[in-house]
Amino acid sequence: QVQLVESGGGSVQPGGSLRLSCRTSGRTFSNYAMGWFRQAPGKEREFVAAISRSGGDTSYRGSVKGRFTISRDNAKNTLYLQMNSLKPEDSAVYICAAERASGVVTAMDYNYWGQGTQVTVSS
Repeated sequence: QVQLVESGGGSVQPGGSLRLSCRTSGRTFSNYAMGWFRQAPGKEREFVAAISRSGGDTSYRGSVKGRFTISRDNAKNTLYLQMNSLKPEDSAVYICAAERASGVVTAMDYNYWGQGTQVTVSS
């Protein structure tokens, strides 16, 4: 099994930055492709970013491209999401996900999910 625990969420003004972390335990982190999703109240869960096992390939939804950066440190079993130039529409619970796959996984078919961390962007 894979256990995922997110941290780093909080409240920030528009234009601000946050860095989310997803700490993984239970199995070999480097065997899993990883992703970030988000879900706002009353909205469907949506894809944000994904990264391959090695970190060599990444993918982003169009609305965050150029503002968010996904990365991983396999030695620390940790996934990151650096979020810059935050907008109110970025407010959501951000959820980490893991899938035993090599390449990036942008769909919802991840086998393991964290509980999420709240991000609120408001003035």
